[in-house]
Amino acid sequence: MSRTVPLSHARELPFWRRPIALLFVMAAAMPVAFATWSALLNNFVIEAAQFDGSDIGWLHTVREIPGFLAIGVIAIIIFVREQVLALVSLVLLGVATAITAQFPSLGGILMVTMLSSIGFHYFETVNQSLQLQWIDKLRAPQMLGWLVAAGSAATLVAYVLIVMTWETLDLSYNTVYVIAGGFTVLAALFCFVAYPQFEAPNPQIKRMVLRRRYWLYYALQFMAGARRQIFIVFAGFMMVEKFGFAVHEVTALYLINLVANMVFAPIMGRAVHVYGERATLLFEYAGLALVFLAYGGIYMFGWGVVLAAALYVVDHLLFALALALKTYFQKIADPGDIAPTAAVAFTINHIAAVFLPASLGYLWLVSPVAVFVLAAGMASVSFLLALLIPRHPVPGHETILSGPEPAPAE
Repeated sequence: MSRTVPLSHARELPFWRRPIALLFVMAAAMPVAFATWSALLNNFVIEAAQFDGSDIGWLHTVREIPGFLAIGVIAIIIFVREQVLALVSLVLLGVATAITAQFPSLGGILMVTMLSSIGFHYFETVNQSLQLQWIDKLRAPQMLGWLVAAGSAATLVAYVLIVMTWETLDLSYNTVYVIAGGFTVLAALFCFVAYPQFEAPNPQIKRMVLRRRYWLYYALQFMAGARRQIFIVFAGFMMVEKFGFAVHEVTALYLINLVANMVFAPIMGRAVHVYGERATLLFEYAGLALVFLAYGGIYMFGWGVVLAAALYVVDHLLFALALALKTYFQKIADPGDIAPTAAVAFTINHIAAVFLPASLGYLWLVSPVAVFVLAAGMASVSFLLALLIPRHPVPGHETILSGPEPAPAE
């Protein structure tokens, strides 16, 4: 990957070697390791290390520390190109996933989780920056939807294999983690060899950028990070702790999510393009508030496993609409701000993630209902913030408080 190709000349390359193809390969490589780790995690930590609610909370707190420190990407890209950093991060994620089962204790799991999280969060930070730099604004909503669908399709293959072979072949956690992590490592190494380094037309500012006019984007990122932690940490844990889901059953539920994402993610990208970021984010946040309240009803009124599983899928689909937050920022940002602001946004997104999982883990032991009611409140705050997004956001008109609505481009 020594040759440098300006983005404007990339169309001269074969299609499979163009920037969008690289984005699709990376979109498929990352979730194979991360999603497989997630699918097996709740069963693995309960069986191997006898985790309870507070332990799983601490694990996810440790997992989110690198996200909080994602601002360090700004310092790294002074010396390392974003594209190279993305692939190095993929390798770290894959290696850490592959060795997860070798450390079946609280301390060991926390250590490996920290390593895999560094790979995951640094990859996601840089990958988001590359997507917004390499994809045209008009095509971004639909293309981001297709990238989500591609990641879901790759993970679908892994999950189908787990569901079909976990019991029949009596697979171990170690075997599955090694295969999934190894695939991600090999895919990253392929990208190192097969693709040139692409040079975007707008040099990125290599220092921390905090601009007052991005305040609404920062606020929405903070609320999204806090709200999402409750889903990631406790929704899946509920399926195992309350309903006794086995590994293949949890994976089957994830499988349904993947199929739904493959079908609906491109449609959601189209919806963002047609209806705009404001309408789609309002729909997402209202739906999430209702879903979290229904989660609380499952514990309070004893509603059954079928409803819990259906809500889990709906929850997952609504989160996919978060691509509208990316395109909102793309529309209001100065081109050179994309990389540093992606790092700042990831840090803001993970402020709550550092303390919420552990603290809510203790609240979970007392009242799972309270955890989900708190999440519904967070979704409601996000809804109120999204009301401030203009129908046609542009630089200088980032919120409805910034002045009169400009005429939409023809």
